[in-house]
Amino acid sequence: MSHSPDVLWTPSTDRIDRANLTAFAADAPVDLPRGADGSFDDQALWRWSVDDLPGFWAHVWRWCGVVASEQPTAIMGDPAMPGTTWFEGARLNYAENLLRGDRDRLAVISAAEGRQTRRFTVGDLRRDVARVQASLVAMGVGRGDRVCGFVPNTVESLVAMLATTALGAIWSSTSPDFGAQGVVDRFAQIEPAVLVVADGYRYGGRTHGLQDKVSDVVAALPGLSHLVVIDFAGVGLTVDGPTVHGWDDLLADGPDEPDFVQVPADHPLFVMYSSGTTGVPKSIVHGHGGTLVKHLVEHQLSTDLHPGDVLSWFTTCGWMMWNWLASALASEATIVLYDGSPTEPDAGALWRQAAEFGVTHFGTSPKFLSACEKLDMVPREEADLSALRAIMSSGAPLNPEQFDWVYANVPDDVTLASISGGTDIIGCFAGGVPTKPVRRGELQGLGLGMKVEAWDDRGRPLPPGEKGELVCTLPFPSMPVGFWNDPDDSRYREAYFAEHPGVWTHGDFIELRPEGGVVIHGRSDTTLNPGGVRIGTAEIYRAIEPMSEIADGIVVGRTHDGDVEVVLCVVLADGATLDEELIGRIRKTIRTTATPRHVPAHVFAVPAIPYTISGKKVEKAVRRVIEGDRVDNTDAMANPEALEAFRHLFD
Repeated sequence: MSHSPDVLWTPSTDRIDRANLTAFAADAPVDLPRGADGSFDDQALWRWSVDDLPGFWAHVWRWCGVVASEQPTAIMGDPAMPGTTWFEGARLNYAENLLRGDRDRLAVISAAEGRQTRRFTVGDLRRDVARVQASLVAMGVGRGDRVCGFVPNTVESLVAMLATTALGAIWSSTSPDFGAQGVVDRFAQIEPAVLVVADGYRYGGRTHGLQDKVSDVVAALPGLSHLVVIDFAGVGLTVDGPTVHGWDDLLADGPDEPDFVQVPADHPLFVMYSSGTTGVPKSIVHGHGGTLVKHLVEHQLSTDLHPGDVLSWFTTCGWMMWNWLASALASEATIVLYDGSPTEPDAGALWRQAAEFGVTHFGTSPKFLSACEKLDMVPREEADLSALRAIMSSGAPLNPEQFDWVYANVPDDVTLASISGGTDIIGCFAGGVPTKPVRRGELQGLGLGMKVEAWDDRGRPLPPGEKGELVCTLPFPSMPVGFWNDPDDSRYREAYFAEHPGVWTHGDFIELRPEGGVVIHGRSDTTLNPGGVRIGTAEIYRAIEPMSEIADGIVVGRTHDGDVEVVLCVVLADGATLDEELIGRIRKTIRTTATPRHVPAHVFAVPAIPYTISGKKVEKAVRRVIEGDRVDNTDAMANPEALEAFRHLFD
């Protein structure tokens, strides 16, 4: 088969034949055209998925085998957004779907720095979930109550989530690297009855106790009745106020089978949070049915996850990818939970772990891949990755050079799926299509059932090859069921529907490619607009990424004289100096790689780039600091002290 120059990988005929997507398309209630190689036309499948939303989602519900005590009487209600109802009449439970199947099947591999790896079957999970559920009931937790986790990424956290959601209560979590105020800003909004915490965690070879943080959080949650403590780091903690329970006490006795409370599809399941780097985070409520069905589509059709496959994703419990990872249990996959540094003791650690656990689907981020590249890491020489079929990346756009690096340094018969979506939809707008080629710098395609378009500033759809605002013009099941404490949905409407009433406006800058692929050019609310021309920050990052003198960078727009200036701040590699010669080469590289519009008016050196705890550059916060505004909620950031270097750049 001949390849166009930008095609880096093409699936074999055997892989196409074995793909879930092929079986799903063959079983669809419509006639779909096939390509010359016998594969289904993925564009035709996508068009059907958005032209017939009820038919498509009904097929998903049936084909993925959703476990429900009552089947839906209607797949989709009023198509107007917001307010669309999904799977009316259905009664189901998210946790029941995750804990189905062979009790002896390996469900979870739980690993962490400084701890022995543990393995849990479906039966093990069902027993532990049943006992923690009974303990929560004894604490007075019932349907609709909130249980929060300030927890590491470990099996105890997963069990707590499943026990909570099994009884119709609502789970919300964040990770121990958040500051106390960041935790309070989130959990105080939803007033939990029970808080699950760890005594500490290990990261980068160091143990971090949580005594002070937990004490501060508990003191700020006056309605909290019970505190559950996981002995994770062996350092202990004591807290006054709520009744304290040890995790092992919850497991000591009780039933071996959970009671899966049946709830409507839109019954609240999770409360998730926006990043909160420029204010108190939004509390986003997701439901049982929409979350489950969206994740089934993404795992089985976009990711090609089969029963017995092993999925890892480096994440924390404060990022939606943790919830996404957990949902893979519903596809009868084994999931890897890892807590600790991704580079402890070195950058090969996660690759060696993937080999040890037989990982078939490896989830990561551009930041991690970039770190591996800069350290001259060659994963295929570091570990036996022969089981690997897919590498997936999220958190930021994956640039073309990183596609090159993966195919040069990792086993080359893998799908590389850059995916893009958000906490707001607890899923993806675009991502993998396992039956089509991987093109350099592109996401393979739009998500099934997601009517995504690129719009210009006047709300007009743009043709393929032009960049515009990412909008979704038709509803989808994983839209939030609402925001917490927003009874008239006014804040919900303001967040997504103010700019284009009735159309979801996400805040990303997107380009649809003629072959069906997608390029994400960064956030549109941090999109640069010099001279009235909109450009994405990702295009500048892509230009400077290969420069050996630059270890990291961040780009923002600064309002000046009625226009917007492009400001680039870089962290220099060891031994590099930001002199006029280097600034000139930076500007020339950006001009050559992108356009003259992308060339920064100012280039500064800073000691560090600020990131959120989930690994995203906080462009909005940096812009606010540069322009003299306050950034109130820095507890959502991994390194808020890095902001100080930006405060006086223009003094």
